[in-house]
Amino acid sequence: MRTLDKRIAPNVKLAASLVARAPTLTLAYDARCKSRLAATLDTGEDVAVLLPRGTVLRDGDVLVADDGALVRIAAAPETVLLVRAADPLTLMRAAYHLGNRHTPVEIGDGYLKLEADPVLADMLRRLGTQVEETQVPFQPEAGAYGGGHKHGHDATFAEDYALAQQVFGEHHGHSHDHDHDHDHQHGSGCTHGHGHDHH
Repeated sequence: MRTLDKRIAPNVKLAASLVARAPTLTLAYDARCKSRLAATLDTGEDVAVLLPRGTVLRDGDVLVADDGALVRIAAAPETVLLVRAADPLTLMRAAYHLGNRHTPVEIGDGYLKLEADPVLADMLRRLGTQVEETQVPFQPEAGAYGGGHKHGHDATFAEDYALAQQVFGEHHGHSHDHDHDHDHQHGSGCTHGHGHDHH
């Protein structure tokens, strides 16, 4: 079984003919967030994906196998909520409430997309949006300070927090220096409490 253990940086431009000939690995969002998984290429070949922790694969990414072969990543269609609103303010309000819940959201021109959830669908309808369940690829925002879905206890939290404080200090003329190390991580299915306020 081949191992896919390197991701080519998005800023590296590969010859279109090389990428076009590469087999495709089609994955849903949850699978694209895993750094280690067994998967099957669209050709039927089984492969192992072994990437650095915290890697979130995006549609169009290219991986390198241990034998040097290239593999293209494709975002699989999955059940999502497609959210629209009659006006931009209502859509922004919906995005605010989803962000306050740390919900991965794809933001597009006039729409939001999120993983299907009946409770969130109800909340969004109460906010005045139109919510439709549909099957399409899902590619949520990567996060303000890099990387994928972040939570206050991720391995990169200290770096992200330091960067956020640096940006805040540059704009407001002061800094906030103290350590926020945590020893555990959360996946997208984390359900235990986090002990922090949502404002």
